[in-house]
Amino acid sequence: MAFTSYKSIADVLKSFPLSYQEEDFVKVVELACDDRFISRLNTIVRDGVVFNSEYAICENIISPILTEVWLAHSQNLLIWSHQPLNYDENLSGVPDYIIARRSSRGKVVLEQPYLILVEAKKDNFEEGWGQCLAEMLAAQKIGGDGTQKKFGVVSNGKLWEFGVLQEELFTKNRRYYGLDNIEELLGAVNFLFLESTAQL
Repeated sequence: MAFTSYKSIADVLKSFPLSYQEEDFVKVVELACDDRFISRLNTIVRDGVVFNSEYAICENIISPILTEVWLAHSQNLLIWSHQPLNYDENLSGVPDYIIARRSSRGKVVLEQPYLILVEAKKDNFEEGWGQCLAEMLAAQKIGGDGTQKKFGVVSNGKLWEFGVLQEELFTKNRRYYGLDNIEELLGAVNFLFLESTAQL
């Protein structure tokens, strides 16, 4: 089944032996970023056409935020956009974004994925989480080490929700973060990058 076949977290739990809980695990770790980035992003949100399609949201909001955080971690991690991720016939497809370990063989080799981001199509976070959790599970199985944390983000550009899969437990962060507090959002995403780097 393609990742998009899973329409909710419950769908994934019915197909795989996972458990679910809600708990705040995300910490905001301040990220020193360029003031021009904040100003530019605020201008784009205020004056640009950014919420008219999923592509516009990915290109104008999600990708710039991921890239800004990635710059502080670029020696260890890479961002992959719309890269196929295939484990088997039940877990395959194309995540919107994958944050993976930088390969010693060059930037054309997809190494261990640590973070998956799914854009919530039509603001459907339930369906977004079904797809994201399936992708996180594929990343876990490809890595072969269930003890490592696999992080997930589902976002419609304005709201960002976070989750983590470790062994057979999926934890969804109770609190979400928003574009209306960009510094805090960047700090939350930075936390996931730091946690990913810590597992290298």
